[in-house]
Amino acid sequence: MEQNLSLYKIFYTVAIAGNISKAAKELYISQPAISKSITKLEQSLDTILFLRNSRGVQLTEEGHILFKYLDSAFATISTAEEQIKRIKELDIGHITIGVSTTLCKYVLLPYLQKFIEKSPHIRITIECQSSNKTLQLLEENKIDIGLIGKPYTLKNIDFYSLGEIEDIFVATQSYINNLKIREATGSNDLFKTATLMLLDKENMTRQYIDDYFIKNNIELNNLIEISTMDLLIDFAKIGLGVACVIKGFVETELQNKTLVQVPLEIPIHKREIGFAFSKSVPLSSAVENFIHSYKEYEKT
Repeated sequence: MEQNLSLYKIFYTVAIAGNISKAAKELYISQPAISKSITKLEQSLDTILFLRNSRGVQLTEEGHILFKYLDSAFATISTAEEQIKRIKELDIGHITIGVSTTLCKYVLLPYLQKFIEKSPHIRITIECQSSNKTLQLLEENKIDIGLIGKPYTLKNIDFYSLGEIEDIFVATQSYINNLKIREATGSNDLFKTATLMLLDKENMTRQYIDDYFIKNNIELNNLIEISTMDLLIDFAKIGLGVACVIKGFVETELQNKTLVQVPLEIPIHKREIGFAFSKSVPLSSAVENFIHSYKEYEKT
């Protein structure tokens, strides 16, 4: 069939024109070339498609059948071309983004508002998953882009850094004061005596903090695992314990002293967050627009 595609186009044009010379002008090819193409198609299909007369050509019964289906096929192609043109003109597209609940609220959401205002015709789908799950979805080509903490190894992933984040421990001042009354301890000993609140083990942030504890030989006794960063912050604010949070997400609480930062003898190294996308899949125009727009958003 692939070899017949150009022949079908010639046949279709001749059928509409009803005349080989008129079709030749529309297609910018010679009349003998058109006649030869029609003959070749008829031989390929082993049937007669046109009856020639003094006024031009007329479709046979078989020619009418072929024309009917080609008319539908070319109309579908024309519709597809128009839709693609419309996508380009209106910047229409679809982006599926994988992101943790925490990064979605504190990093992605503020940007999405600006992006949607600029590109209202791009449809956005959000897959709220852990960074580890987001990486898996990228590898399986189930999402277009992920907003994640930078993993130790990138494998087949390209990574566009959005900057660094800092993990800290926070609590209410009253909780710290009461803890000091009960236990006269240093900061490392505080981890043994305080109720420590961390994200669950599926979270990449938790894995990063666990590595910090292991490398510094810090033992934990009283541990509560929480599913989201928001709950960690809320539980810390009611004095339930010491929570490990991202500093940039509690700036307001630190400024108004709702929470205080617990000093550490050994600081936690900052880490990167950014957009990740698969090297094996070309970026769509919508995704390229999304990343480019973020670069512009960072400058404002």
